[in-house]
Amino acid sequence: MTGVLIALAALLVFVVLIQIARTSELVSFIKGEENTERNSRFQGAMLMVFMVVGLVATVWSVFYFQDRFLPESASEHGSLIDSMFNTTLLFTGIVFFITQILLFYFSWKYAERKGRKAYYYPENNKLELAWTIVPAIVLTFLVVQGLTSWYSITGDAPEERIEFEATGKQFAWIIRYPGMDGELGELAPKSEVSPTNEVGINWEDPRAKDDFIANDIVIPVNTPVRVNINALDVLHSFFLPHFRVKMDAVPGTPTSFWFTPTITTAEMRERTDNPDFDYELACAEICGRGHSSMRKIVKVVPMEEYEAWVAEQTPYSELVGAYENPESEESTTAQVVENDNQTTQTAEL
Repeated sequence: MTGVLIALAALLVFVVLIQIARTSELVSFIKGEENTERNSRFQGAMLMVFMVVGLVATVWSVFYFQDRFLPESASEHGSLIDSMFNTTLLFTGIVFFITQILLFYFSWKYAERKGRKAYYYPENNKLELAWTIVPAIVLTFLVVQGLTSWYSITGDAPEERIEFEATGKQFAWIIRYPGMDGELGELAPKSEVSPTNEVGINWEDPRAKDDFIANDIVIPVNTPVRVNINALDVLHSFFLPHFRVKMDAVPGTPTSFWFTPTITTAEMRERTDNPDFDYELACAEICGRGHSSMRKIVKVVPMEEYEAWVAEQTPYSELVGAYENPESEESTTAQVVENDNQTTQTAEL
């Protein structure tokens, strides 16, 4: 609330100064005086004041809100992303301060004065060469650094890894894991999509038999994790801010990336002193009115806990009866009913 009041007070002072300048100009006009030179000097001085206040506020805000730029990195390649962010901020910050200072200084230095004429300065080859070569070198450095970070995420994942599949739809994520075999079954969206098989799992692929659908994302710490990304309807974006990974989910165009988490959820709760902390998956693409509901909890756990969690999951094929024929399913259901009846009769006796 205090910050809002300070901002309103600063805005009020700025408005008052503008009104004073306009009043002075109006009085001069009424008196028939040509006083534009004095007004130009006054406006130049006010612009210098605005520059100083604005730059001080900018520097203050950067330091005050720096803990909100990006959360603490929790992946191996996160340091690359943070370094790229800081380097980009450094170069753009230098350019920002130089251009703003020159812009406002020139407005004050070259305010209108009687008898002054503008100097005609058509060209300067050396200056043009400098401001072409220097930005080109800086941008080349930033692009190379960015490509290095990008390829570290989208390149081939190590063979010793775990993987899962994330499919975006309006407005949820469908998370599919491989079972104990560690391999995801292939998809056949043109032939297998149904109300109970939204992503189109190919039930003829034996690797799909033990795949399961998870409510949360659970991944082991210090282990490479590959994420395969799809979309059923519109563009979505798979975003894990703490792990510095973000990838669009494009209908008909599978994408992927990999990363290695380095901090468990329990450890991050201790670091943040927040017992309710959870990593989260968010959709970073505005995909409709229910966009904000596309959120999932991400749990980073030790490998032993991850393996135990996988072992407890029920294969999705069993839930939908993908590998059972109708006769077998009917006989199984009849047997369950018969067993229940026998249990009830025994209890009554």
